[in-house]
Amino acid sequence: MDSGRIRTPRTAPRTGRGARSASRATGGAPRTARVAALAAAALLATVVPSAQAVAASPPRVDLTVLVVDDGGSAVGAITAELKGSGVPYRRIDLNDPNRPVLNTAFLSDTIDGRPRAKYQGVVLPHETAFGPDSAEHTALQAYERTFGIPQVDAYTWSHPGVGLDYTNEGGWSGVLDGTTAGVTAAGKAGPFRYLSGALTFEDNDPSIAESYGYAGRPRAGYTSYLDVPVAGSDGGRASLVGEYAADGRRELVVTFAYNQHQRQFRALARGIVEWLTQGVHLGQSRNYLSVHVDDVFAPDARWDTALDCTPGDFDCVGDDGEGVDPIRMTVADAQYAAAWQKASGFTLDMVYNGGQGEQWRTEHGGSDPLTDRLVADRAQYRWINHTYTHPFLGCVQDNAVVPWQCAKDTAGNTLWVSRSALSGQIRNNHNWAVGKGLSVDRAELVTGEHSGLKTLPQQPVDNPNLAGALADNGVKWIASDNSREPQQRSLGTTTGAAKTVPRHPMNVYYNVGTAAEMTDEYNWVYTSRADGGSGVCEINPASTCLPAPLPTTTGYADHIVPQEARTALSHVMGNDPRPHYVHQSNLAEERLLYPVLDKVLADYRALFAPSAPVVNPRHRDVGTELNRRAAWDQAVAAGRVTAYRIGSTVTVKAPAGVTAPITASEGTRKQLLLGSTAFGAPYAGTRSAWTTPEPLQTSVTLTLPTA
Repeated sequence: MDSGRIRTPRTAPRTGRGARSASRATGGAPRTARVAALAAAALLATVVPSAQAVAASPPRVDLTVLVVDDGGSAVGAITAELKGSGVPYRRIDLNDPNRPVLNTAFLSDTIDGRPRAKYQGVVLPHETAFGPDSAEHTALQAYERTFGIPQVDAYTWSHPGVGLDYTNEGGWSGVLDGTTAGVTAAGKAGPFRYLSGALTFEDNDPSIAESYGYAGRPRAGYTSYLDVPVAGSDGGRASLVGEYAADGRRELVVTFAYNQHQRQFRALARGIVEWLTQGVHLGQSRNYLSVHVDDVFAPDARWDTALDCTPGDFDCVGDDGEGVDPIRMTVADAQYAAAWQKASGFTLDMVYNGGQGEQWRTEHGGSDPLTDRLVADRAQYRWINHTYTHPFLGCVQDNAVVPWQCAKDTAGNTLWVSRSALSGQIRNNHNWAVGKGLSVDRAELVTGEHSGLKTLPQQPVDNPNLAGALADNGVKWIASDNSREPQQRSLGTTTGAAKTVPRHPMNVYYNVGTAAEMTDEYNWVYTSRADGGSGVCEINPASTCLPAPLPTTTGYADHIVPQEARTALSHVMGNDPRPHYVHQSNLAEERLLYPVLDKVLADYRALFAPSAPVVNPRHRDVGTELNRRAAWDQAVAAGRVTAYRIGSTVTVKAPAGVTAPITASEGTRKQLLLGSTAFGAPYAGTRSAWTTPEPLQTSVTLTLPTA
């Protein structure tokens, strides 16, 4: 990960010279320079309407953002936010010698006699990205001034050119790790209204400087949105993010380094986009969190701290293959889960194996108090089919070798679990739930270990019988492992074929019931051979070894919980609807899941205002969201979306069958064939929705509030 340790912008303006130096071009210049400037102004006036003309006849402003990219992490972070939320943008690579030149024709033109601004906002690496005296700089400023287009300076320093004093004039510069910044009253009334008021910069590693910043005192025309206290200044504060208005232009000035993964940026990202687009843009975002609890009603095997493996697994050398002391929830665990949900205001998804519960009952004299309790409390949870007995549903496994292989017939063909066997596992589990009164959606499915889908390296393709079995049972959304397949895909080629719903695995293991067991297995995975671990972390390029094994008595609470909570919260704040998944064992014994979820929810609620609650979608809703995003991204990439604003009217045209995500200000109304209706749903101070034209309409038309 890019630590964001950038000390100075790529091109820092010279002392006393800022982004507005070009506006003084005619001040005391030689006569030839004045004549040239006047000629250029006359030429510009013939192409771009004056402010008075624009006011009399509102221009068309296309809902696309211009991104000028220098390859730095700050512009990359904003670009990732635009892309992730579905905001169309055009990227100009400053390092490309063949890039287009920014001039009047590039930025604006006329359509049907009406002036058109091609971009609703501009993102620059810093305020003088093209050079303060360049023709491109001048053209861009004239464009922004004429059409009222905002500009984001992604990362700059504190100086008068951006409306701030130098840091040695009552400001501060240095490492921000662990610093708590405050959202100002103007920020909470403006673009950052969805934050609670305080934002602490991450400090994940005390030995590494993760973010550097320049906090400066505002000058005239500057409104601070995020500031920090300055030591020795009698309660004074200096700004890290704010708006600078001068020369008829507006800039959002950011004076600290960041990358797209850091929490401080993720918290501010929504507000940066809202400011840049003036609260009206294509795309939308939410903060999502769903947690699937797999193997409900089934027991889970237990990690052996002596063998460093899980008895019962094929690769656990030295055990009898039976497994001992399985982990399974009790009635008390079920009661705790119901009480925790109520107290936390959060609903878990119970991913169940009815046949495993029936087998447990049979093996225990016909008694299963756990199943009885969970069924009695069924209305308090959401339920998802996990197959009846949790078998492996891909190829027939040959367990005579380690690791296992796909069994083959005498001709060398792979043997597959049959369509009838697959269908029976899905159908029987659904019917069991219906018989128990559980509210279960037959369109949702999670197979055991995500089996049936391709499993590398042994099974590089899906079970060819899987798509048919899904169709037999009306399954539309089947879970996949996001660590293996992060993108949604279809199974089969028929219309209405099932699609995957990638899920994030949480690093709270399925085969542990205590913190000591969890830490022991974590050490085995994440320590070097020299430290007694497996050494997997040494050979896996996606992994990092711990500097030393964690203490089994404190390692879970002190290291693993904060690490896993931080990872999960980054997904929540990243507009990522993909569910997280754990196992019923994590709700049993020492109930290891709750400390992680408690920290995620507590950290989230301390950071965000009530206007931006955690959204807790169910399985099918996640599948629908990902499917809509894919279709939208394809339409935008193909240039098949037209969207613009003229005054208080927004028009959006997309291909037939494509649903458009739109975000607009409170009070916006959607035009119907007759009359209008309130647009979208409120979230984080704006209104947004996936929407399509009404019957007999060819486009979506919104009317913005005029106040």
